[in-house]
Amino acid sequence: MLGSVSDALAENPVLLLFVVVAVGFAVGRIRIGGFSLGVAAVLFAGIAFGAVDHRLVLPDPMWVLGLALFVYTVGLASGPGFLGALRRRGLAANSLVVAAVLAGALAAVGAGALLGLSAARATGTFAGGETNTPALAAAIETLKQKSSFDTLAAEPIVGYSLSYPLGLVLPLIVVWLVLRRGRGSAAPPLVVETAFVEHPVGTLAELRGRHHGSVSFGRLRHEQHLEAAVATLEPEPGDLISVVGPRDEVEAVVAELGHRMPEAIELDRHELDFRRIVVSSREVAGRRIGELDLDRFDASATRLRRGDVDLVADPDSQLELGDRIRIVAPRSRMQEVAAFFGDSYRALGEIDALTFSLGMAAGLALGAVTVPIPGGTFSLGSAGGPLIVGLVLGALGRTGPFVWQPSHTAGTTLRQLGMVLFLAGIGLRAGPAFATAIVEPSALLAIATGALVTTAALSVLLLGSRLLRLPTRTLVGVLGGMQTQPAVLAYASDQLDDDRELSLGYASVYPLAMITKIVLAQLLITALLR
Repeated sequence: MLGSVSDALAENPVLLLFVVVAVGFAVGRIRIGGFSLGVAAVLFAGIAFGAVDHRLVLPDPMWVLGLALFVYTVGLASGPGFLGALRRRGLAANSLVVAAVLAGALAAVGAGALLGLSAARATGTFAGGETNTPALAAAIETLKQKSSFDTLAAEPIVGYSLSYPLGLVLPLIVVWLVLRRGRGSAAPPLVVETAFVEHPVGTLAELRGRHHGSVSFGRLRHEQHLEAAVATLEPEPGDLISVVGPRDEVEAVVAELGHRMPEAIELDRHELDFRRIVVSSREVAGRRIGELDLDRFDASATRLRRGDVDLVADPDSQLELGDRIRIVAPRSRMQEVAAFFGDSYRALGEIDALTFSLGMAAGLALGAVTVPIPGGTFSLGSAGGPLIVGLVLGALGRTGPFVWQPSHTAGTTLRQLGMVLFLAGIGLRAGPAFATAIVEPSALLAIATGALVTTAALSVLLLGSRLLRLPTRTLVGVLGGMQTQPAVLAYASDQLDDDRELSLGYASVYPLAMITKIVLAQLLITALLR
């Protein structure tokens, strides 16, 4: 019976793929003490299937496609947050993360040499201890140029699979401990207050500028007439104006305008209406709110909802497909404004195949470029090339008529698809080698080396964070980004009532951590094999 099942799966790679993915996701949903493997369980399911029968493999182009899809969509999603965070404390945080990743690499080299691990397996423990599959792929690609996959190139996968579990569990334990200590405070939710204007303050745009764009304005009542608070308006003494933003910032603006009024003019719908509108128009996506000239609709934007987070509608905020923007406008013009933004969930499910294919092609082409280095050559490969191109295009948002960002839903779906293709493919390839290695005494050496890699990186990060005085949520986000581990981010988000600072910390360091690990994996495997 088992033989006939193996025969059927060996003859049908597509069927094999979906069986492995289904088993992996079923295992990944098992929670022990609040923890679960999640999508990473697909890798272990693939290893288990491959260990049972060496014929159970996927064609190489299948998992290479999955890898390129995953890292390209990660780049697209991270590009805007990466560049924005660098303008704050991102440079110091990224320097700290690079130092932590380097510490992990040095630990892999030192422990590998001390314990007698092969160069390939030591590199695999580095990728597993840092829970970074693209780094593993970079090592595999480098080794494939030197040997057949089934010999030397399987070694890093074995090292990765042995060291990955502790590479996931140790950061989760650290996050639990950090959050338990409760350093810092949650970012406050957005509130709305009505201000009574006592004296001139200039235009609303000038007032926003003095408060660093931390608030927005919804309505202004002048002599019993209500209108949208567009940027060019100059409030006059006696006017009422609604102010939106974090409580501290709102109170500061209200104090500058005059004093607070109990009247909630933001709920008055006699002359003005308000609604959340879905950004689905490709003419709008990729543009900044301040570029849209909403004044021509007599409208103002007060809030921006991205994913599950509410943000102040800053004129400098770049809109993405799938964003929901809260608009205040006259009832007679609301449909016109909705049509301008698109307001179509159906359109968000569609992918612009032209721009997506152009970006993927550019990333793969960049990854194929080889650069001579002492002792050999270096290339970004199918992991690094698409990631860098994705970051650049994600930051640009659009180029002329081309909108590079897919909708949040479409991007997440493609990213998940790419990840499972890659994990299933390399897991199946590594199965036979893993089955041989796990019963050897050297398996414990690989596990110990991976634990040392993770511990070294976490130690450097935690020590550096004290010097930088990172708030709790930012620290946890940076930790997840340094480990390039979405499971850490997901776990921390579940523990917090507000995850905006957490997400910003994650996005600010994730891309550079990813690139650093990919480059180091290639350098390690090249240097250690000399």
